[in-house]
Amino acid sequence: MSDVTIAPFMRPDYTLAGFVISGRWPESTREWAQFLALAVRIAAYPGTVQRTSVFRSLDDLPEDPAPDTVGLVTLAGPVIGDDAPRPGELSTPQPAALFVLHPPAETTPSTPECAGAASGALLLPGVPHLGLEHRATWVEAEADGTVTRLISRVGIDPAEDPDIAVLATLVAA
Repeated sequence: MSDVTIAPFMRPDYTLAGFVISGRWPESTREWAQFLALAVRIAAYPGTVQRTSVFRSLDDLPEDPAPDTVGLVTLAGPVIGDDAPRPGELSTPQPAALFVLHPPAETTPSTPECAGAASGALLLPGVPHLGLEHRATWVEAEADGTVTRLISRVGIDPAEDPDIAVLATLVAA
């Protein structure tokens, strides 16, 4: 089985635009949690994510992709504002994963000693009426790369968490 390789790509102003996924897509909640931990660690670096933003997985390929590239995770937009995705806008095609990144300025750290940490939440949308439960992961990390919180759950009710509720609204058909 090949490994999942993740490479961030930036805009000209050095803000995070997304990730190139190579080898294969993450296949489990654990692998997606590892991906989110990497994304949050990048978001913790000052200036890479300027405001709370939504990212989505796509089977699209970049121009002139490397031979083992399988897809992209791209910036869908900020959570709020004129350029934010609207409810249901990310439903077709439904992404395998959707996540939100909060920069340090918009993160309330889990403990006082984590001041300056970034955070994020990831939703792996399920189809509950067919027995496929929603899965979710939450990560908090400091700028030095220290992961200060990592939680994963299966069978999440989107109404239980504000980040997951927003993500579920964006993929609701």
